[in-house]
Amino acid sequence: MSNNHEKGRVKRPPIVVVMGHIDHGKSTLLDHIRKSNIVAGEAGGITQHVGAYQVEHISKDNNTGTEKKHTVTFLDTPGHEAFCGIRERGAKAADIAILVVSAEDGVKPQTIEAYKEIKSAGIPFVVAINKIDKPNADINRAKQSLGENEIYVEGWGGDIPCVAISALNGTGVSELLDMVILVAELADLKADPNKPSEGVVVESELDPRKGISATLIVKDGVLEVGKFVVTGTAYSPVRFIEDFKGDKIEKATASTPVVITGWNEVPACGDIFVTVGSKKDAERLTGSAASSSAKDPMDTPSPTALGAAGSRPPSRPPRRPSDSFTDDEAAETPKIIYFPIILKADTVGSLDGVKFELGKIEHDKVKIKIVSEGIGGINEKDAKTALGDPENIVIVGFNAEPDKKAAAIIERSPIQVKNFSIIYELSEFVRNALLARVPKEYIEESTGRAKILAIFSKEKDRQVVGGKVETGIISTGNEVRIMRRDAEIGRGKIRELQEKKLRTSEVAEGHEFGVMVEAKVEIAVGDRIEAVRTVEK
Repeated sequence: MSNNHEKGRVKRPPIVVVMGHIDHGKSTLLDHIRKSNIVAGEAGGITQHVGAYQVEHISKDNNTGTEKKHTVTFLDTPGHEAFCGIRERGAKAADIAILVVSAEDGVKPQTIEAYKEIKSAGIPFVVAINKIDKPNADINRAKQSLGENEIYVEGWGGDIPCVAISALNGTGVSELLDMVILVAELADLKADPNKPSEGVVVESELDPRKGISATLIVKDGVLEVGKFVVTGTAYSPVRFIEDFKGDKIEKATASTPVVITGWNEVPACGDIFVTVGSKKDAERLTGSAASSSAKDPMDTPSPTALGAAGSRPPSRPPRRPSDSFTDDEAAETPKIIYFPIILKADTVGSLDGVKFELGKIEHDKVKIKIVSEGIGGINEKDAKTALGDPENIVIVGFNAEPDKKAAAIIERSPIQVKNFSIIYELSEFVRNALLARVPKEYIEESTGRAKILAIFSKEKDRQVVGGKVETGIISTGNEVRIMRRDAEIGRGKIRELQEKKLRTSEVAEGHEFGVMVEAKVEIAVGDRIEAVRTVEK
């Protein structure tokens, strides 16, 4: 059975995911490997999408001196915590992981998270201790930090391969690739070139001109032009295949990253795709998936077809405080003010990352309410939705510029539109905008209290009385509470003050005074007046 299964299967290149904490040098490492600058192309120097690339590595046999060429597919995943979903997809799509750890910082929160995702995916990995060129680099301290977090490398109580590198100047990178090739050979990765392709959806996006496209990694078989790719309720004809450089190719073998354009709806990232020969077969499969979803909507939500507006949420992670609330929930918290936003992002991964980040913005008086969300540029539907309440709704885009129709509406209306390319800046803007909507609270502060000792005259609403300041200061213009036996019986205002028969603006504690109070209630001897001022809480 085993021999029949292996018959016809050939060796395939490894798919390698590079993971680790933010700023530990993952993108710099890939930059050096493929000799093209991805870091400068990413806003803020942080990878915010999944990139899939193929490189060639030449290894040398130390015994014979012969050289051998190897193809390796790399996935680049973001380190920022907001993109945890993308990293998880990357780990599931890969055969091998490189866990990058800074020789300066050692293990950090996203390092541990990446390690858990690697373990969950059940794939072998190599530790790359990076930044050994830095003045504060300490390889042994980094290995100790790994051990303290139960990541035991070779020579430190474990068998996990470990290579010290400098992604910046290339030191040790060739040795790291040699180690990846060795791990791949031990994994014995194979594929069947005679079967239709299957693999993983890595990323999806909506281009206003091209339509819906998705980055796929072929895990087995061969993907050819003329076929149909299917995942969940989404399918696409394979009219052409683009490789990671954007060049059109006729077919893609196992471990090849490709871009397929022309999907009927946005495919869910992380899902498995298969290949069929006709549109009829594709529709049959997607119909079955939709039927299955309808039977058990809690298990696998059935995505609705994406209209021209492109506002369907492509994937639905567990709802966070920022998501929409039901009427019942709103009734339970009547004092909550909602900050409505329309959220657009360039890719599914970006949308998930932005929602994760916004989910951390919480306030007991104001909550974010996502009116609509989707991938692609800000469009006419988004603009018209915002027009329903332009004073409150804000359109927030992440690498999502308004199209021509939307721009025309926005230009002649008070719609608020903000577009960002760095997730930190987007999060900061939304947080500040939310705080600006927190209703101001005012409290009364007592500035002085006096006891009424004498009543001199009363004319309509004006009364002239005498008293003594017990605490604080009584000033002209003060609003006063009129207290009788510690209960407020009315309010008034000090119109004039005298001390020792001389007009004054204020009277301090312990001093007697005469005062004209404007009040509707009649003041009596023994009452107290308490001067108050209103201040913002």
